[in-house]
Amino acid sequence: MFLAIVPAYNEEKRVGSVVRSLLDLVDVVVVVDDGSYDNTSKAAKDAGATVIRHKINRGQGAALETGHVYARNKYADYVLHFDADGQFSVDDICAALDALQVANADVLFGTRYGDKASNVPWTKKYIIGPIGRIVDRVFGSVELKDAHNGFRILTKKALNKIKITQSGMAHASEIPALVKKHHLSYIEVPVSVTYHEYGQGV
Repeated sequence: MFLAIVPAYNEEKRVGSVVRSLLDLVDVVVVVDDGSYDNTSKAAKDAGATVIRHKINRGQGAALETGHVYARNKYADYVLHFDADGQFSVDDICAALDALQVANADVLFGTRYGDKASNVPWTKKYIIGPIGRIVDRVFGSVELKDAHNGFRILTKKALNKIKITQSGMAHASEIPALVKKHHLSYIEVPVSVTYHEYGQGV
C-alpha cells in the first residue's frame, strides 16, 4: 500500500484539489486536520480522503506522527509526506518512488536545490536554507541539501523507526537525525516547489 499523509491547517480552498490529484497516484490519502477552524476536514473528505482531526492545533510534526500511527496500523509499504497548500507537484511522485526503489533506500528526501531550483526565493536559498543546515548539524542529522523540504517518502522499515516527537516545525530536523540514529539509508532528489504569497516568510 502506498499511503500519502497530508497535514493541513485552514486549507479548505486548496486541500480538495491536492487530495484528488494524489488519489490518481497513491492508494490512500490521509489528511490530518490539525485543529482547523475552517472547512478543511469537509473539503478533504468530500475529495475522497480519510480524515483524522486534531481538536486543537498541535503543529505539523504532531500531524505527521498522527498520520504515521495510522499508516503503521494499516501496514503501509510506502508513506508519502505531501503538503496541503499546493506547493508540491504530483508529477514528481512516480519518479521519486522509482528512484527510492532503484536505490533500495529507506527514505527519500525531496530537495528544492537541484535542477528545479530556479524559483526558490533568495530568503530560502541564502538565509533559511543555510541556517537550517546549521541547526541540523546541531541535531546530529545526516547531511542534506534541503532537510526542511516537506516532500518525503518512507519505506515500511523507516516508518517503524521514525517516530516524531517534535510537534512543531523542528520535526524537519528531527527526521534526518532519526535517519542517522537508526542507520537508515537515504537519497535526496530534486522536486518542484511552487511558492505562493501565503507561503513561509523569513
